[in-house]
Amino acid sequence: MSHKILKIHPKDNVMVALADLHNEERVQYDGVEIVIQEDIKAKHKFAHHTINQGDDIMMYGNLVGKATKLVEKGKALTTENVSHQTNSYTKKEVTIDWQKPNIDKWKDATFLGYHRKDGQVGTANYWVVVPLVFCENRNVEVMKQAFMEELGFSQPNPYKSYVRKIASLYKEGKENEIQNLDVLPTSFKPQQLFKNVDGIKFLTHRGGCGGIRQDSDMLCALIAGYINNPNVAGATILSLGCQNAQISILQKKLQNINPELQKPLFILEQQKEGTEQQMLAKAIKQTFVGLTQANKIERKPAPLSKLTIGLECGGSDGFSGISANPAVGQTSDLLVALNAKTMLAEFPELCGVEQELINRCINPIIADKFVRLMKSYEASAKSVGSGFDMNPSPGNIKDGLITDAMKSAGAAKKGGTSPIEDVLDYAEYISKPGLNLLCTPGNDVESTTALTGSGANIILFTTGLGTPTGNPVAPVIKISSNTTLAQRMPDIIDIDTGEVITGSKTIEQMGEELLDFIIRVASGKIKTKAQQLDQDDFIPWKRGISL
Repeated sequence: MSHKILKIHPKDNVMVALADLHNEERVQYDGVEIVIQEDIKAKHKFAHHTINQGDDIMMYGNLVGKATKLVEKGKALTTENVSHQTNSYTKKEVTIDWQKPNIDKWKDATFLGYHRKDGQVGTANYWVVVPLVFCENRNVEVMKQAFMEELGFSQPNPYKSYVRKIASLYKEGKENEIQNLDVLPTSFKPQQLFKNVDGIKFLTHRGGCGGIRQDSDMLCALIAGYINNPNVAGATILSLGCQNAQISILQKKLQNINPELQKPLFILEQQKEGTEQQMLAKAIKQTFVGLTQANKIERKPAPLSKLTIGLECGGSDGFSGISANPAVGQTSDLLVALNAKTMLAEFPELCGVEQELINRCINPIIADKFVRLMKSYEASAKSVGSGFDMNPSPGNIKDGLITDAMKSAGAAKKGGTSPIEDVLDYAEYISKPGLNLLCTPGNDVESTTALTGSGANIILFTTGLGTPTGNPVAPVIKISSNTTLAQRMPDIIDIDTGEVITGSKTIEQMGEELLDFIIRVASGKIKTKAQQLDQDDFIPWKRGISL
């Protein structure tokens, strides 16, 4: 890899600037000299040779756009001269012959996990408290206030003392000193009552009633997935009683996922329990008893085949598809070869690479399901005046991802090269080892929420711009595409793949390092940055449309 420019695929007619390029600068790639004709920022693309109006824009070997104007050799690609364009896709055409990576180093490796009676193994041990409807959010919050500090689950909050100090300075008439006051970290660490319980997670949301019945059904399926997730020891569910998301629907969804669920599960319905105080007292007592049961479980060795890894990206940049995403793809391939499960989500960010994924499906039935879900999703987006082409955010565009197809071609690299064993609709629970596709929006939190609801016990999350996204149940490992981000936001980044951009490390090396890091996180030896920050993001998807 050149230290300044890169051509990703032989079919490409665009190059990537790995560093800032300047007007009239001369660069060479494979013996071809290119004179840069304007300042081009790192992460952005420029023409390898003159591209005429109407010509295809090729990147990663895929069609990612159409030239709307003449783009001279050495000129930057922008939203002014390129529009979104993808190839059409159809049924499965070929069978892919996959070459498994070498897994000798990990074939006997284990992680220390929480073994559940149904055979799943958790990388954490949480109790969850979830409302079936938004009307119960306040009661969930009341329970949270009652439990967290008393049982030692609250993280130290340096901002409380910060506000206290600011208020003190104001009272003393020293307002001029406030501007120079820094937040000081607190060294206080609460003592947890239950040493084998990682925490109680209180999840609130805005669903369960008032919307379409499909959304309530899917919410129940999602909550059922959280209850069944191997990282969850048990759950307390609060219901009002009259909402669309009925207890019976939740019970049916649980029955579909796990007919013989062997976890403590407490469901309380406010309209049957009497006063709010009576219900909350009962919920707190039952939850405490459940925590004593959860505390009896200890970490024990488990094979890596018991890992279920969600594959996610957010705040992507022009380097994501070159460094972080391919590194995650390499890790996914290693895990698949070890008979573990991986899930690639975000269907709007698979736009333009559909045929490649279709051909990787192990049979036509699975391929047809993917086609059906993709076309249905895209049709829903168009019906409300949107479309996958509107997916790139202003931040994506600013940092080099100017079409959704360009973004998608890089995002799909998280799925590696292995065969696709299954395709899951939203809130379907994973069952087959190997790579799975999960239908979710591209929205970071809605997607990570869904991955956990489908069984992920760890999530790999790549980012080029930086995002604090986490999950209440599954540890989220944040992977930066570039070293500048890792140095600027070290409080949210766990792994830096920027050395792939500089050429110091290969994709294969980074993928192997990431797998070793996963094992340590799965064993509870490392808490991810999102866990350290208590970044518990939970947003169910309303199928109405979200991109």
